[in-house]
Amino acid sequence: MSERSPSGWISMFLEAQAAELGAATNTLLAYGRDLKDFDGWLARRGTGFADVARSDVEDYLVYCDAQGFAKSTRARRLSAVKQLYRFAFEEGLRSDNPAIQISGPGQDKRLPKILSVEEVDRLLSASRSLGRNDTDRVRNTCLMELLYATGMRVSELVGLPVSATRGDPRLLLILGKGGKERMVPLSPDAREALALWIRMRDGTEAQNAALKKPASKYLFPSRGAEGHLTRHRFYLLIKEIAVAAGVDPSKVTPHTLRHAFATHLLAGGADLRAIQTMLGHADVATTEIYTHVLEARLSELVLEHHPLSASAIRKADGKTSSDGQ
Repeated sequence: MSERSPSGWISMFLEAQAAELGAATNTLLAYGRDLKDFDGWLARRGTGFADVARSDVEDYLVYCDAQGFAKSTRARRLSAVKQLYRFAFEEGLRSDNPAIQISGPGQDKRLPKILSVEEVDRLLSASRSLGRNDTDRVRNTCLMELLYATGMRVSELVGLPVSATRGDPRLLLILGKGGKERMVPLSPDAREALALWIRMRDGTEAQNAALKKPASKYLFPSRGAEGHLTRHRFYLLIKEIAVAAGVDPSKVTPHTLRHAFATHLLAGGADLRAIQTMLGHADVATTEIYTHVLEARLSELVLEHHPLSASAIRKADGKTSSDGQ
């Protein structure tokens, strides 16, 4: 089955959902049914996943409405289509996401989950002490520091060749979608964590060479079939780190660290185009989602803390009542 065929797309997407997000069997079955229905509708129009435009997705929603499907069913089908194209964009099957700006029936566009700077600090701190031995702990620290310092996609991180780290220690060369390379600056903490891990990794590789074992080309080698740490293992690892850090594990995935990288940079005054380049987005419109995330967070802070907000007034009234008792 070709990865470029509709069946190949659906299969790859479902495998990624199972591996990275731990999706339940019923959820995967529902995604599969919805995407096969969309594929069948496209086939009747003489097109396929790779050639879909935004207008095609909108026409499909009109079709679903005309079939009398409930709003919840239409919203679920759109969600499946949107997630498929987000996956296709991240994996380089598409250079754009035709469904990204389409809102569901009566539903607001979902914004990425937000991790605060304080929560990320706790995750980074927990990674330093989580592991069976020093090697695990140093590797875990390097993984988390690099992820937050660069905003890499998880596939880029776990498959990073060690050769990408041999140049200027202030910069990391990342091979992104479509074979496009980009240089991303490293924070001092990330540089320190990387240097420590490389020394430890290279020492292990030297021992392996003495035993006539083949050398690994990966920064995070593994004895598994892929030769490097898998996305699924890293997904489980980041959940373990979240538990150790006292951060809600449902909020923490490799992708939410990528979101945190972009959102925190934007909050600190970074240029949107610079963030686009570092994330490896082909279109700045994809990066603009983080302006909405930041706006939503600022609105939440104002509503929560402004002296004239209803929430703040209720808290003040409650305090006054208790003081008067």
